[in-house]
Amino acid sequence: MKIVLDEMPVLGFRAISCTSGALALLMARLSGEPIRLPLRVLGPLVLVALLNVTCWQICMAYALTLMPAGRASIIAYTMPAFATLFGWLFLRERMTVARLAGLALSMAGIGVLVAPEFDRFMTQPLGVLLMVMAAAGWAGGTVGMKYFRWPFSIMQNTGWQFALGGVPIVLVAIVAGSDPHLGTLSARAWTALLYVLTFPILFCQWAWFKLIDMLPGSISAMGSLAIPVVGTLSAALLLGETLEGSVLLALGLVVVGLALVVLRPAAAAP
Repeated sequence: MKIVLDEMPVLGFRAISCTSGALALLMARLSGEPIRLPLRVLGPLVLVALLNVTCWQICMAYALTLMPAGRASIIAYTMPAFATLFGWLFLRERMTVARLAGLALSMAGIGVLVAPEFDRFMTQPLGVLLMVMAAAGWAGGTVGMKYFRWPFSIMQNTGWQFALGGVPIVLVAIVAGSDPHLGTLSARAWTALLYVLTFPILFCQWAWFKLIDMLPGSISAMGSLAIPVVGTLSAALLLGETLEGSVLLALGLVVVGLALVVLRPAAAAP
C-alpha cells in the first residue's frame, strides 16, 4: 500500500479497494449462493462495515502517508489488545491478569515507538492517532462479527461489508474529484496495486472473517501476531526503512503483549 500511495491519492485508492472487495458478492453468486440482504441484519451489518471497512481503510491509508510503514504496522496490529478490551465490555469475556499485562505491554510498545520522535509527534500527531483509530475500529468490527448472528455465508458477508462500508468512501472520492491516476502509474505501482487488491483486500479479508466465524476471537487473533513482524521486515527490505533499536524494542513489546493476551488462554484451555 505504501508503494501504491506514493503515486495514487488515498481516496482514489480506497474507492478502488472497496470496489474490488465487493466482488466477493459476485464470487458468491457465481458459486450458486442466492444474494440477499435481510432487513433485520442491515443495522448490524452497516455498523461492522463502518468499523471493518470505512474506519480501517481510511484511517490506515492516510496514516501511511504520514508515517513510515514499519511503525504504522506495529501500531495497527495492537488490534488484539483492543479486541480483548472490547470483548470484556461487550461479550462478557473474562479479563485475566495475563490479558491486562498484555494490554499494558502493547501500549508500552506504542509509547516506545513514539518516544524517539516525540517532538514531531507533538507538532503532527495525526499519523499515530489515525493508526490507533484504525486498530480500534478493526477490533470493534471483530467483536461485532462475534456479537451478531449472520444469516448468510462468509463470502457474502465480506462482499456486503465492502459494498456498504465502501459507499461513504466512493462518494467522498467522487465529490473530492480524487483521480486515481491509473494511466500514469509505474509498473512497480501497478504490481503493488494488483497484489493489494487480490490478496490483502479480497482473499485475506474473507479469510479473516472465516477465522472469526470458526474460532474464538482470542484464538483467531493469534494469526495477526506475525503481521507486524512481516510488515516491519518488509518495510526495511522493500522500502529501505531503517530497523532502529526503538522500532525493534517496540515490536518486541507489542508481540510479547499480544502473546500474553492470546497464548495464555489457549494454553489453559482443556
